[in-house]
Amino acid sequence: MSTSPDPWWRSAVIYQVYIRSFADADGDGTGDLAGLRSRLPYLADLGVDAIWINPWYPSPLADGGYDVSDYRDIHPAYGTLDEARQVIAEAHGLGLRVILDIVPNHTSDRHAWFRKALAAGPGSPERDRYVFRDGKGEDGCEPPNDWHAAFGGPTWTRTDDGQWYLHLFAPEQPDLNWENPEVRAEFESILRFWFDLGVDGFRIDVAHGMAKDPALPDLGLPEFSVIAHEDRPDHPHWDRDGVHDIFRGWRALADSYPEPRVFVAEAHVRPGRLAGYLRPDELHTAFNFDFLKCPLRAEELRRVIDRSISDLAGVGAPATWVLSNHDETRHVTRYGRAHTGLTAPLQARTEPSDPALGTRRARAAALLMLALPGSAYIYQGEELGLPEVEDLPDDVLQDPTWERSGHTVRGRDGCRVPLPWSGDTPPFGYGPPGSTPWLPQPENWKSYTAEANEADPASMLHLYRDALRLRRTTPGLHRDDMRWLDSPDGTLLFERGHGLLCAVNLSHRPMAPPEARELLLASASLDDDGLLPPDTTVWLRTA
Repeated sequence: MSTSPDPWWRSAVIYQVYIRSFADADGDGTGDLAGLRSRLPYLADLGVDAIWINPWYPSPLADGGYDVSDYRDIHPAYGTLDEARQVIAEAHGLGLRVILDIVPNHTSDRHAWFRKALAAGPGSPERDRYVFRDGKGEDGCEPPNDWHAAFGGPTWTRTDDGQWYLHLFAPEQPDLNWENPEVRAEFESILRFWFDLGVDGFRIDVAHGMAKDPALPDLGLPEFSVIAHEDRPDHPHWDRDGVHDIFRGWRALADSYPEPRVFVAEAHVRPGRLAGYLRPDELHTAFNFDFLKCPLRAEELRRVIDRSISDLAGVGAPATWVLSNHDETRHVTRYGRAHTGLTAPLQARTEPSDPALGTRRARAAALLMLALPGSAYIYQGEELGLPEVEDLPDDVLQDPTWERSGHTVRGRDGCRVPLPWSGDTPPFGYGPPGSTPWLPQPENWKSYTAEANEADPASMLHLYRDALRLRRTTPGLHRDDMRWLDSPDGTLLFERGHGLLCAVNLSHRPMAPPEARELLLASASLDDDGLLPPDTTVWLRTA
């Protein structure tokens, strides 16, 4: 854990645990709390400051747990509430803080509130907790508007009594009505429940989507867009100003604890809008999707880094940095292609990926990310060098996008394959011998296990451990400042703290590092002339 005098979250490295795929203690194929507890020492040894746990609540798993049926309990496949208390206590004992996921835009259609809403009928107080409307056309047989859902199809589903309910995602995820005081009070109560159990903060799912235009106007767009279009500043359901009043209430609650709790927003917003979520009386940090999606090109990375830092400086918030998560193609695979950014055309993402090139670039990107000011997120398995699994059999795919797209978009299962921990054959220590993980692991993952990484001093795991150790022990790295230095085209050179220099060569030519510097860490070996080969990052001591 960081010893910085500043609030811990400003420079924390947070490890994302997709619990369903992390570690399976009982052999049923699904990760669980007992498995997570058994691996907490591994995470502490890795050197992270906190863990962020994807939804662990009861859920029908129509969307991997982001369809919550009870916000105050644990999914039976994962364990019990008492085990959750043990995870929190043991993590704290190892110096790890715990951040949970909260899903406030929608519930599961199995949630007690939604079942009561269906039973109560049109015009009832129970229905006012959600967004129900009469339809258009003869007998109300057409949806109330033309919105499109994130996982394909319309955002509306008709009930047996003829009304329609809104779901920006899957039909199993009805949207809540955040104009209803009961909804606001309920979620503040949920936050307090977990804060009182010792949870240190929350990641807020779809933080930009909770407020809707009550008129529900047509969008006139041909398909779903995850962010508000730049030509639609008054988007009817993305990034509306109404969300800020909600978050001011949440911040007041978080600040009421002796050690204030923290929030990180998942907010896909138009340029210049993110700082509004991070004002001193709102949320603490937000994910930096511009950095995650940025192509691995020096000039574009520098532009994103500068904009990220400068946009948030006015509200005193730190930038965050992330390379992968549970919703995106793993960056080892992305970086093995000619098109390395998530903003590339869809067809570019179907290019074959060069594993060796992707791994080399991923190592360089990891050292760049961990040298930047602010906080950073590590998605489980990236410290092992895991690639995306792009050849999962069709019959095992569970992401709702697969069904909702008519089997044309395979979805996010490829980055959610259970982790390999040890051994030469599946389940690679993820579960007991002979158990079958909920998604199949590739046979060749034996070279990616934590055990294999541990045995190789040049592995990705050792690179991450060394970088996190240096990040903690190098004076001044908790501060938000960085200083760009002149460097050749296609390269980045900047100084941090009290004498840490980061040099990144993303050009096609070797790069000469600054002279008379002590080499602290390198993502790849320097060549015989002491030059940085292409796709290499080094950390140097300057004082």
